[in-house]
Amino acid sequence: MGKDKGKKSKGKQRKLPKTKCCVSKSRCGRCPIRMLKEGTLPEGYTVKKRVLVRADGKKVSKKALQKAA
Repeated sequence: MGKDKGKKSKGKQRKLPKTKCCVSKSRCGRCPIRMLKEGTLPEGYTVKKRVLVRADGKKVSKKALQKAA
């Protein structure tokens, strides 16, 4: 039936923030604004004008974001 892909779980995996805030009033679970306020945003990232940015000014890529988290 289903094939085992061989993925190993590393305990509790951290949620990655979205690259843009969806402006939901209740703030979704991956909202970068909410994660910044809680302190769960990956190191070296911040939020400016509801958009996730890197502190050093480089572009945000999902691949680099996964490594940071």
